[in-house]
Amino acid sequence: MDKLYFTLEDDRIKHLSQIDPELNNLIKVIGTIDIPLKTDYHRSIVKQIIGQQLSLKAAHTINTRLEEIWPNLQPELLEGLSDEQIRSVGVSRAKLKYIRELTEKHLSNEVDFSSIHLLEDEEVIKTLTDIKGIGRWTAEMFLIFSLGRLNVLSYGDVSIKNSIRWLYQMEKDEPLDLDFHYKKWEPFNSIVSLYLWNAINLGIVKGKPPRD
Repeated sequence: MDKLYFTLEDDRIKHLSQIDPELNNLIKVIGTIDIPLKTDYHRSIVKQIIGQQLSLKAAHTINTRLEEIWPNLQPELLEGLSDEQIRSVGVSRAKLKYIRELTEKHLSNEVDFSSIHLLEDEEVIKTLTDIKGIGRWTAEMFLIFSLGRLNVLSYGDVSIKNSIRWLYQMEKDEPLDLDFHYKKWEPFNSIVSLYLWNAINLGIVKGKPPRD
């Protein structure tokens, strides 16, 4: 699999639509999902580290500037760059430390990206979160957008929570039972997540949830 690609005719989409009427309405509005996987694993995680606690625009600007001095974020080239060079494009001191540690572990094969796709989801998360600066959310995004894993629901993702509350018209003080949704949507939680994120990215959540 080289991309996340789902159409309304996909059996997995049909299954989700049948079990969840509200989700079905959202799926029909959004339609096809087509997202290339980020298969340069080291580069993908470096960009995710850069993007932590930043807006998409700010992260894009820093990543663009970083790749001007560090072509394609090739791990072998990092040693030739000084801390001052990297900090000059907007990378914080802490994130620079995380990136160097990640790259060192990659080059020494302490983190083996050539075989990480063979690990179970929780094993991938454990491998990545053992690296300073990489939390569970970053590891979960790696599972979805790099490895194409289909049953990931990030409990710590604020956008996911907000989108669920909007879709089901939940009150602000109403408890959100993510376990309930996870069990309902498995084994396709990642697919649902893509539609929930799209509802926000496309501005659909600014209106009322789609209804038949």
